[in-house]
Amino acid sequence: MAITDRLLFLCAFAVTIIIIIICPASADWNILNQLRKTQTQTQRGAVSGGGSLKNFCESWRFNVELNNVRGFEVVPQECIDFIGKYMTSTQYKADCQRAVEECQLYLSSCCCTLKGDGKDAWIFDVDDTLISTVPYFKKHGFGGNKLNLTSLEGWMQKSEAPALEHTLRLFHEIKEKGFKVFLISTRRESLRDATVDNLIKEGYHGWSGLVLRDLEDENKHVKNYKAEARKRLVNEGYRIWGIIGDQWSSFDGSPSAKRTFKLPNSLYYIS
Repeated sequence: MAITDRLLFLCAFAVTIIIIIICPASADWNILNQLRKTQTQTQRGAVSGGGSLKNFCESWRFNVELNNVRGFEVVPQECIDFIGKYMTSTQYKADCQRAVEECQLYLSSCCCTLKGDGKDAWIFDVDDTLISTVPYFKKHGFGGNKLNLTSLEGWMQKSEAPALEHTLRLFHEIKEKGFKVFLISTRRESLRDATVDNLIKEGYHGWSGLVLRDLEDENKHVKNYKAEARKRLVNEGYRIWGIIGDQWSSFDGSPSAKRTFKLPNSLYYIS
């Protein structure tokens, strides 16, 4: 082969290699690929190193808890296993327990000013606050599949959701302090019997009210529906000292409480 021909061959080969490097074969969309589009080579090294996916998923979960990540319909595909492991881990239990301990510290200081007139109130969410939907999501992709409300409500009708032990103890502690306990849930009114049966079976009893969604609440944002429920309590003369829930929509809007305590949940987002 002549020298000129060899040079032409080498140039063509080099161009082909460059094209392959710059334009890799298309693949399914994933978060890390999207990140790489806007990162420098140095930054790429940071996310492509060992444990980078775990780091990203932990960061995603953390920002869900901070309410920076909002309105997601599904857990990112790359993070499904990570979220599933977290929600069934001792770390999840420890995080919940820490929130409960902070609530107990608040209780130890606030209760000296209770009036004892039956108007001191405390609000709990229900799902993933008092009882857990993790067994359902364990069978349905740990949040990686878009929520099928019919399927979820069918599971709720069975009244098999287990209690969250840390909030079960806290629930009774708050009652013993003299608070009237109200439960405000996004569950529909049609699930009242199943919800009451489930709660009682798991050791919850003695609440003063259980608010579920009527037909007129169907099209309301959850934060508005829950704020309206709190407003009715305030109009009845109740003083709301605390709210415990796993979604930011349990706290948004006015009137609020003197303190709010959020439990971790990165399986779904309700606004």
